[in-house]
Amino acid sequence: MAAAALRAQLNDHIASMYTDGVVDEDTFEELRDEGTAAEVSRLFIYDASDIIDDIDTLMSASTPSIMSPSALCLGEEPEVDFDEVEALTQQLMRCTSSVGAQQVNLACMNFGNFYAIKYIQGCLLSLDLVRNEFYIVRHELEVMMQLEEQIAACGPNS
Repeated sequence: MAAAALRAQLNDHIASMYTDGVVDEDTFEELRDEGTAAEVSRLFIYDASDIIDDIDTLMSASTPSIMSPSALCLGEEPEVDFDEVEALTQQLMRCTSSVGAQQVNLACMNFGNFYAIKYIQGCLLSLDLVRNEFYIVRHELEVMMQLEEQIAACGPNS
């Protein structure tokens, strides 16, 4: 595919990311103008993935499947380090702002409502939403970066 067609496809893809609310247009356009959109996107994907995994690990310690039957019968809640969960969530929200991933940020805020009241089941459900929103952003950014790589492979005079 010619570089011009790839550029048009890239521009259409980025426009759809804005229209669909995957990333904030102002934030992302600033990154594009600075020529850092791909690098910041890569860092976002790497960092956000690690942070979500860390939150998941902390929350997984609370799942009933690993609790003793007596704890379940007594209605005991497992221990979760909610302070660490909060710190990681704040870190994730800062990370999402780097690319303007608004839906991930909103999902983090929803998650924060549940850890604020220490409602583990709500945390687990809303963490799934955070993860799903992240997967959407990650996929769209990866498509964008692949298109940019294809354009670069066409050469500077294309």
